[in-house]
Amino acid sequence: SAVSQTILRNNQAGTVKQKLKNTTNPTMAPISKTLALGAGCYWGTEKYLVKDFQKKFPGSIANVSAGFMSPDAKAPANPSYRQVCTGSTGHVEVLNVKLTNPEKHYEELIKFFFMFHDPTTKNRQGNDVGTQYASVLFYSDDQQKAIAARVKGDLQEAVTSGKGTSYQKSTVETEIVPYTVFYPAHEEHQQYLMKNPSGYCNHRMRFTEWPATSGGGRSEL
Repeated sequence: SAVSQTILRNNQAGTVKQKLKNTTNPTMAPISKTLALGAGCYWGTEKYLVKDFQKKFPGSIANVSAGFMSPDAKAPANPSYRQVCTGSTGHVEVLNVKLTNPEKHYEELIKFFFMFHDPTTKNRQGNDVGTQYASVLFYSDDQQKAIAARVKGDLQEAVTSGKGTSYQKSTVETEIVPYTVFYPAHEEHQQYLMKNPSGYCNHRMRFTEWPATSGGGRSEL
């Protein structure tokens, strides 16, 4: 009947509109709150993220812990600080980070990560040399991976074009790898520079404003 055909057409139109709505406004899973960052000695990494990053973004970090992580999920379990320092276990000194609002702060955190250490000196930060001091980002999901890769690419473009960084070399060596197993360091290594403000730290701000590049702006993933 004419009435039945009209109802069918309306239902079909509604289905098409809903499909278009789902295509243009896809529902994405939230970005994971957890990641780990290797940027040389974890004392300085902790200080720069907990104190300096949160000066710019108060309350952005829920909690942190200094410790060790390896890109190899089969690396020896529960390595000691002395074992990691030999460079033989495959672990990196990292800061395990949990963000309060990753949709708002994850990309800013990754940019800041590149601002206070030198990602162009592979397995070295200043006087600290060895694979345990590698520049590494351990991501927890595909969105974290994609954002980190884009930010790294933008940074490489800026370095190549000579825009305002003070890195030692010209290639960004930072590895972007899956999050594996985190092993916390001993308590005396947690919040070390907060407890010992004049303690050892070879980190410094390499630049203070993120350079403009062709990939500028946050991507919509």
